[in-house]
Amino acid sequence: MNLASLAAEAASRNSPVRVGLIGAGKFGSMFLSQVPTIAGIEVSAIAELEHARMVAACTAVGWCAGQIDAVAYEESGVELAKRDDVDVVIEATGSPRAGTEHALAAIEAGKHVVMVNVEADVMVGPLLAKKARAAGVCYSMAYGDQPALVCEMVDWARATGFDITAAGKGTKYLPIYHTVTPDNVWDYYGLTADQARTAGMNPQMFNSFLDGTKSAIEMVAIANACGLDVPETGLSFPPCGVDDLAHVLRPKEFGGQLEKRGMVETISSLERDGRDVFRDLRWGVYVVFEAPNDYAASCFKQYGLPTDSTGQFAAMYKPFHLIGLELSISVLSAALRNEPTGQSREMRGTVASIAKRDLSAGEVLDGEGGYTVWGQALPLNVAQNALPIGLAHGVRLKRNISAGSQIAMSDVELGSDTATQFYQELIGRAV
Repeated sequence: MNLASLAAEAASRNSPVRVGLIGAGKFGSMFLSQVPTIAGIEVSAIAELEHARMVAACTAVGWCAGQIDAVAYEESGVELAKRDDVDVVIEATGSPRAGTEHALAAIEAGKHVVMVNVEADVMVGPLLAKKARAAGVCYSMAYGDQPALVCEMVDWARATGFDITAAGKGTKYLPIYHTVTPDNVWDYYGLTADQARTAGMNPQMFNSFLDGTKSAIEMVAIANACGLDVPETGLSFPPCGVDDLAHVLRPKEFGGQLEKRGMVETISSLERDGRDVFRDLRWGVYVVFEAPNDYAASCFKQYGLPTDSTGQFAAMYKPFHLIGLELSISVLSAALRNEPTGQSREMRGTVASIAKRDLSAGEVLDGEGGYTVWGQALPLNVAQNALPIGLAHGVRLKRNISAGSQIAMSDVELGSDTATQFYQELIGRAV
């Protein structure tokens, strides 16, 4: 509750938190836009594949030439992580393999890590967090992104004595979206390809939001951080508005749609016939919790909490998230408190790669949001041998796979990179 004061004190001592940003895409650019207005933070280095891309990102958010010139440029994220003028490394590339390497390099160099890269975190986060703790630094989820916001709400509920019934986020979903590709993604967003291109929107990245993959990644990340369970058959994306959270997201024994208490789930802003859900939560996050006694349940009603018909289950929600505009919360918390804003602790689930169409032996998978696979959130004991979506990019199939089938790790020619090794180590431990 006093991060701004701590940051201002750091600024007054002329010892601001020095940030190294790896990846100046949308998330990173949103963070850069806020930095000039935050006392106690400075960006000392940015890593991008091309210097021109770094300059373009900084210019787009309103930085002047002098501000841009004051920032060191690195082509390599690993080299940025080793710099003496960096206290906190923000990993925002979105590449699971590269993100793992960058985070590991930062931890080994004694730097705090804010992991915007949920794709890497959902695969190897628990191991990176363990290495960070051993090194005396902080490994943190990125505040502003939905997993960290959900972790905060779960922590609030538990710290006030409530058991978690369900936690998650909202999104726009219909079952047909699982087979959408970058070629037709804009049809479902209501944009033309030219409009999307002009806005700088990457079709494969935005398709990962639509085809269910990003929701799967984020829900498993929340499960891994909060000790919650992933549905046995994957996310069901029930249509649900904010007024019905406690009614829909309660166990089946009480008339809800959950297998049991303590689950992650993503709700849809669309009814199955395509109509808009009333008071949807497309951009927000929620937590459903249970009263431990009749007195607490009566307080739910007295203070206006949305509850189910029994009054036993209640919900709280946050209707929006601002991704990179809120990222400084994680940076300051890591550097000034050595405290993460959410952290992966154990492998509760994984994101299995599912074939979007019939695939042939010899084909190369194109990963998250692409033409070949989508990601399904599953418990680890159900999908222990599945190829995680984070490793489903640039790998060649050994055999034919039919549409809708789960792809196993043994079905592809896996490499021996750090992310692959760490993931195999983690799932081996979790068996």
